[in-house]
Amino acid sequence: MHPLKVLYVDDDAVIRELAQISLELDAGFAVRTAASGAEALACLNEFQPGAVLLDVMMPKMDGPEVLEVLRATPQYAATPVIFVTARAFPEERDRLLTLGATGVITKPFDPMSFAKHVRSILAAAVNA
Repeated sequence: MHPLKVLYVDDDAVIRELAQISLELDAGFAVRTAASGAEALACLNEFQPGAVLLDVMMPKMDGPEVLEVLRATPQYAATPVIFVTARAFPEERDRLLTLGATGVITKPFDPMSFAKHVRSILAAAVNA
């Protein structure tokens, strides 16, 4: 079985690296990272992710704007998108889910359980 391709998008290089290392602890994930929304969209066709993890607050093009483009692109309209954000207030969570996110993970996340958390959100979405 092939690993699930996951694209992790965050403007913070340290968090990007931590997320990549954390996700790669799970042999079922193949991870690519992007430093911006524009960079993420530019690598879609070449990488073809099966899931996208997005920071909410990024300069120029934030996570919700990236999600909007994904949902408007037929090839990625149904791709699971999980927001990873420090703004985990209930109303913000609800807003992100209403926009079409599959789930929301709060920063800072536990690196040792991050991949498991991502996997559980993806599994719940498949079984919903």
